[in-house]
This record gives sequence, C-alpha cells and structure tokens, in this order.
Amino acid sequence: MSSFNEMIKNITPDIYNSLKVAVEIGKWSDGGKLTAEQRELSLQAMIAWEIQNLPEDQRTGYMGVQECASKSIEIPNVLFKSDAVH
Repeated sequence: MSSFNEMIKNITPDIYNSLKVAVEIGKWSDGGKLTAEQRELSLQAMIAWEIQNLPEDQRTGYMGVQECASKSIEIPNVLFKSDAVH
C-alpha cells in the first residue's frame, strides 16, 4: 500500500470493528498490548474509515447538536426597566 488513503479503502467492516475493539481495550485480538503509536494510528484509521462509511451521528466523537439551552429562554433585564424615564 502506497498511502494512508489506499489503506483506508482496503479496510472492511470486520477490520474496522477489530481496530475499534483494540483501541477501546488497548489490546489486539491475540492479547498483545497496543503501543501508543499503534493506538494512535489505529484511531486515525478508524476515524478516516468512519468519515467515508458512516453517517455523522455514528462516528467516533459525535456529540450531537451543541447549543446553549439558555438561548431559548428570554432573561428579563432587572437592572433597567423599559418604562423608566430619566
């Protein structure tokens, strides 16, 4: 494989699931421990594969719509009343 992108194209759903489990538990399916570099590269491969194959709401790190709940609540101005005349 000559590039990272080509490698991602060759990842099957089974390989993706194996990478995901390995990253989650820190071990390969044979019980060998992932090095920090292997974990980082595996996570990068997972994320790249997800971008090409999964809807946004199913990808690693998806947090849904982020909006402040207070935006929909009008907070009255208690310091200055609109009927006050100076």
